[in-house]
Amino acid sequence: MDVAIELPAAANPLTLPTLFATLQAAASSDQQQVQNATLQLQSWETENGYYSSLQDVYIDHSLPVEVRYLAIIQLKNGIDRYWRKTAIRVISKDEKSLIRTRLIQSGIDEADRRLALQNAVITAKIVRLEYPQEWPEVIPQLVNHLRSAGGPDANSTSLPRTLLMLHHVVKELVFARMARYRWNLQSITPEIVQTLCGIYVNKYAQWFGFLENGGEDEGGAFDAIEQTLVMLKVLRRLMIHGYEFPHRCPEVREFWVIAKRQFDDLLVSLMRGPSLSRDVQQLLEKHVMQLSKLHLNMLTDHPAAFVLLPDSLAIVMTYWMAVLRYSETLGPTPAIYTTGTMVHAGHADDVGDEKPLLERMALQGLLVFRACIRMVFNPTQSFKFRNKETKQEQKRATESLRKELLTDHLIQQMMEIIISRLLLLSENDLREWREEPEEWERRNDSQNTGWEFSVRGCAERLLLDILLQYKDLLIGPLLAVLDTVSNLPPEDQQFLFVDAVYTAVGLAAPILCLHLDFDRLLQTRLVAEVQTAREGSNVIRRRVAILLGQWASVGVSSQNFGLIHQIFQHLLDRNESLNDHVVLITAGKHLHEVVNGMDFEPHAFGSYALTILNSIMGLIESVELAETKMALLNTVSIIVERMAYMLDNIADIVATPLPQLWERSGQEYMLKQSILTIMTRLITSLKEKSPRYHGLALSFIKHSVDSESAAQVYLVEDGLELWGAVIAHTPEPASPEILSLAPYLFPTFELGTEQLRKGLEITESYVLLAPREMLATEFRTRLLTALASLLGTLRPLPHALLTRVIDDMLREADLLGGEEAVSVIATGLVECGIMFKLMDGLRGCWRANRTSGPNRVSGPVETEVETDYFCILARLLLCSRRVFLRALESIRPPGSEDVDQAMNWLLTEWFNHFGVMPHETRRKLNCLALTSLLETGAPWILNRLQDLMTVWTDVIIELQDGSEEPGKDRMALYPSGQDVGPHETGSMEGSQSWQSGMEPPPPEEKRRDRLRNADPIWKLNTSAFVREHLQQVIVQCGGQERFQQEWLINIDPEVMSDFAKLGVL
Repeated sequence: MDVAIELPAAANPLTLPTLFATLQAAASSDQQQVQNATLQLQSWETENGYYSSLQDVYIDHSLPVEVRYLAIIQLKNGIDRYWRKTAIRVISKDEKSLIRTRLIQSGIDEADRRLALQNAVITAKIVRLEYPQEWPEVIPQLVNHLRSAGGPDANSTSLPRTLLMLHHVVKELVFARMARYRWNLQSITPEIVQTLCGIYVNKYAQWFGFLENGGEDEGGAFDAIEQTLVMLKVLRRLMIHGYEFPHRCPEVREFWVIAKRQFDDLLVSLMRGPSLSRDVQQLLEKHVMQLSKLHLNMLTDHPAAFVLLPDSLAIVMTYWMAVLRYSETLGPTPAIYTTGTMVHAGHADDVGDEKPLLERMALQGLLVFRACIRMVFNPTQSFKFRNKETKQEQKRATESLRKELLTDHLIQQMMEIIISRLLLLSENDLREWREEPEEWERRNDSQNTGWEFSVRGCAERLLLDILLQYKDLLIGPLLAVLDTVSNLPPEDQQFLFVDAVYTAVGLAAPILCLHLDFDRLLQTRLVAEVQTAREGSNVIRRRVAILLGQWASVGVSSQNFGLIHQIFQHLLDRNESLNDHVVLITAGKHLHEVVNGMDFEPHAFGSYALTILNSIMGLIESVELAETKMALLNTVSIIVERMAYMLDNIADIVATPLPQLWERSGQEYMLKQSILTIMTRLITSLKEKSPRYHGLALSFIKHSVDSESAAQVYLVEDGLELWGAVIAHTPEPASPEILSLAPYLFPTFELGTEQLRKGLEITESYVLLAPREMLATEFRTRLLTALASLLGTLRPLPHALLTRVIDDMLREADLLGGEEAVSVIATGLVECGIMFKLMDGLRGCWRANRTSGPNRVSGPVETEVETDYFCILARLLLCSRRVFLRALESIRPPGSEDVDQAMNWLLTEWFNHFGVMPHETRRKLNCLALTSLLETGAPWILNRLQDLMTVWTDVIIELQDGSEEPGKDRMALYPSGQDVGPHETGSMEGSQSWQSGMEPPPPEEKRRDRLRNADPIWKLNTSAFVREHLQQVIVQCGGQERFQQEWLINIDPEVMSDFAKLGVL
């Protein structure tokens, strides 16, 4: 097939010869041919018959393997993209049917394992999507092929290929989370299990008999081992996920008994190891680990079923024996036998990265016992209905574990083995401590989340479990061991055992705190431990640092915190020869638990802070792993936060190294996030004293939020937090450097919700900090345009922030230049389209509220957003009624409704919406704004007197707060005689932000107080404001009698009566 493909992609028709030639070109080493072929294949993706043609190429065994492999890869990618019914371009039903009918047989006939694997993956993906609706025959076909392949006359590739497809089909169905997939799997499980178990038993007998007795068919035995391993993987998944109550099914019980016997036999065979070849031993170990996974998965997913299955408690004790055998290897010259090679416990150098089998078995055993204890004392809660039989089974299983397995003797033995053996550091640990201290410390950090992959880590968790559940049984022996260790002179102690005992005491801190006088232990023992120079002192010092961190928040009196600070100061001293790298890093990491505790006293720590921070910052520069740097920076960050305003004299120690650390961190963005967090806390702690670090902070901020920087996606969130802190703690006037950063805000409006929220908060802070600069023409226009694009498109919380920004702009303009300045902002609202969007949205809501019944429609904006719209209008109205009406007039298209008509429908919607407005501040704002409209004397407001009285009654009663005092308004905190000038930063007496005797608030709080003090919401008494405007309108209407005859006569007497009770008039 020699077909040229130099023509443009669309010019080549889809035929088998052209497809073959294109695939051949795509597999060539010529990049131009590869590029052209790729474009051609992409153009064919939308043509009918393309994917079935790819299958034609794949199943043609006469073609080169690399072309067939590329064809099946293309087919797999197409199924991922176009097979689902919801895909943009779905493969036709006929083509799907053709592909399905050839999958099973082509997979069985395939000799190349790579191609067979891809075919199995494709089969599994289609089964997940189409079984049983579109492809009901697939499972029966696989089962039938399985039966025939297991026979003596079957082709040598039939069974392994069928098992390969079945394995991937089952795995795909297991990974699917929807309920229908689980039901599909459960419906096919019994038949597959019964068929597979029969073949498995025969194949297992074939190869195990060969291993035991020998024979001539070594190749057949080796193939059988590989096949039974795949069968075990399938059976394990089916028994865990294919049955709701596996212990009730006879085929599961029968296999469980067989698997238990095989488990024991394989362990015995492996212990005899030298006669087995390396490859066979690895396969046997994999069988053992698959059976072990079956046990552990059954115990975690079906705990009651595990206990009720035959010989399950014997299986658990087999694991405990493995734990005991492993613990015996952890002596002075530990050696265990595995895979025919002598290797030291904890070493895996002779077997690659794989841990020795006995160590893996011990780890599985510890996980099994953790699951048993969790089943007895912390069973998984489920909302699934449980009938009486199920409840009785669970109760019987729990009692069986409690009485027959978890005996007092076993629990005590468990604690003894864990402390005396499993928690001991091995020779391998000590060697790695010396050779790779930083890496060793990272792996063995007590805060590491990978405990389930380590015997020591899992043993620590199991010890904590049994101490929690059997405290009455174990606390006494544990304290006795601690007492014995504590009373021995240092020269008689075995430092590894002391380390293990202290590990147990640290883990049990929340349990022992009522039984152990830790202050006495600290004073009489631990202080001496960290000063003693002997073999293993570095091990003890590391453990003491961890121990103090664990006990600091539960069992240390306040007068002893100074002693703890001295110990950490000593452990962080790099001039002390016994404080090696591991000790220094551990002390630096675990100091954060002491500093972050509830009983931490900044004053007590103050005298040690300078030395400790110097030591940690120097340590950060010397370590290499980014993870270690971040952990140490976290400690520094917490110290900065807890020391707060006391940090002033030592802040340089923290800030000075940060620029160099930032530069060296390169693309370690998580490390840069830690630096940004420290800077944020430093700025926040120093408050008005922070400007000396603003230059450094601004350089970090610019790098983090710059939309053209590759770091933005990683650093923008922390950069915005730092930016917000800088602006909040900047005293007036703002520096040019801070103002020059403001344009970087606009790209943040296009980011995700959280970044947008923070960007709006910083924008508000800028308006408060530098109102003249922010309201100047250039920046104001750009800001209002950006806000206009967001208006009405956000969720309620960020939209409320947007509203607050516009509100602050109007209030600051009012303070700066009165009505003239407000008019400038209003013009901006009109020109950028905000006023039009407000009125258009509210008109849409008004129209929607006029519909009802089946024809009812929803408004264009949510209720909370509609409230925001009215609040913007209310603020503009309260700032200047004339500017408000001019703004309405300016957005009216020629020939459309006039302002009087607009006010009629606007007031209708305004009063209707008032009842659902949340927050008393917003309700008072709208009440004052609507009341101020009385100054117009226009009919459209006088005709709403009844609505106004209803609003007045509701708001005045709400603000009286149950008081019987007439005219009380609890929000009128700042009478007009206590007004504050527009540029003063002080706060009036009564501010909620700064009370006598408290730490002075940050500058932004003072700015908010200044704006708050001038706000009519907090200055004006609602009753007085209503009274004043009513009296004015009465005079405008010609007196009380005429006002009564023309306007009050139309008001509902009940509404009038309720309003009259307030005594406003």
